[in-house]
Amino acid sequence: MNSIVIPIVDARRHAQIKPNGATPLTDKLIDTRGRHLRDLRISVTDRCNFRCTYCMPKDVFDHNYQYLPHREVLTFEEITRVAKAAVGLGVRKLRLTGGEPLMRKGIETLVAMLAALRADTPDIDITLTTNGAALANKAAALKLAGLNRLTISLDSLDDATFRAMNDVDFPVRKVLDAIDATNAAGFTDTKINMVVKRGVNDDDIVAMARHFKGTSNIVRFIEYMDVGATNGWRMDDVVPAAEIVEKINAVFPAMQIDAIHQSEVAKRWKYGDGQGEFGVISSVTEAFCSTCTRARLSTDGAIYTCLFGNRGTDLKTLLRNNADEHANDETLRQALAAIWQPRTDNYSEIRSAETAKSRKVEMSFIGG
Repeated sequence: MNSIVIPIVDARRHAQIKPNGATPLTDKLIDTRGRHLRDLRISVTDRCNFRCTYCMPKDVFDHNYQYLPHREVLTFEEITRVAKAAVGLGVRKLRLTGGEPLMRKGIETLVAMLAALRADTPDIDITLTTNGAALANKAAALKLAGLNRLTISLDSLDDATFRAMNDVDFPVRKVLDAIDATNAAGFTDTKINMVVKRGVNDDDIVAMARHFKGTSNIVRFIEYMDVGATNGWRMDDVVPAAEIVEKINAVFPAMQIDAIHQSEVAKRWKYGDGQGEFGVISSVTEAFCSTCTRARLSTDGAIYTCLFGNRGTDLKTLLRNNADEHANDETLRQALAAIWQPRTDNYSEIRSAETAKSRKVEMSFIGG
C-alpha cells in the first residue's frame, strides 16, 4: 500500500506532511499510548446563537467576526463519508456538535444519513450536543431520524445568571421547556451539562442537582477549561470536581459508581436514596488523557485529535479531489489511520498557566 500525503490545517492555513511508509489498517486503531479510536465528534457549523463567556465571548465573536463561507463547510454527504470510514476503523459513537448544531439547516437529514450506517454496523450510537434554544421544535424530528441521545448545555437555573452567561439574554425557562420536549419525544438519559465557574455560577451546583435528581436526566458538572484562546481562563476560576462533589454530598449523600465504558470522561456518582445519579468531568484537576478515545472533525473538514490542539489534518481536500468515491473512501481510511496511530496527545496532563496561554483552536470550531 502506498503512503499518502496528508495536509495539515493550522488556523485555517494549509501545509502538508507525508507519513513515513505504509499505514496498516485494521478494524480497530490504536495510538502510541494504546488508546483506541472509538468516538468521532463532528462540528457541523462554526456558528452559534449564544455568546457564552467561556466559549464564544461577545468581544471576539461580534458582528464583524468572519465565519466560514458556505463552500468551505463540509456537506452532509462528505460528513457521512468520513463517518463511514471512521466506523470501519472502530468508531462506535458519532456526536454532532458545533457551534450550535441546530443552526445547521436540515440537521435531521444528516442524522438520518448517519443512522443509515447502522445497516452494516448496528451498534452505532448517534448523539447531539445543543444549547437547547431551538430544540423544542426539533426533538421529535431528531428522534424519528435516528438520534439516540441528547446532551443539553444549561449552566444555571437562576434566570439572571443564565442570561448573563449566554450573553444574549436567553431565558432559562425556554431551555427547561426544551428538556421537557425531549422527554416527550422519547429521549431517555439526556445529559445536562453545566460548566462551573467560580464566582459566577458555583452557588447553583446544589440547585441543579436538586432539580434533576429523581428524573431521567443526568446532570454533569464540568470544570471550567482553557479551551481556545479567547475565554480569559484562569486556574483561580476553576471549581475542582472534588469540591463540586463535596457540595452535593453535603445535601444529598452520594457514592461513586463504576463507569459503563473505560473511555467515559465523567465520573459517576449515585445518590444514596437511589434517586438517580450525576457526573463530574475533571479535565483540569484529574486529567483523563490516558483513556481518551476521541477525534474531532472540524466544520471545514479537518481532524483534530485533542480538544486543546492547535492544528488539524485536512480531509476535505481528499474528499473533493478524488472523483472515484470508492477509492476515495479507502484513502480516507488510510488518512484516519495515519492521523491516529502516531497520536501522543496529553494536554490536560501537562496543563499549566503557561500552556493555557498557548494558541489553540476555538471550541466553537471543533465542538466540545
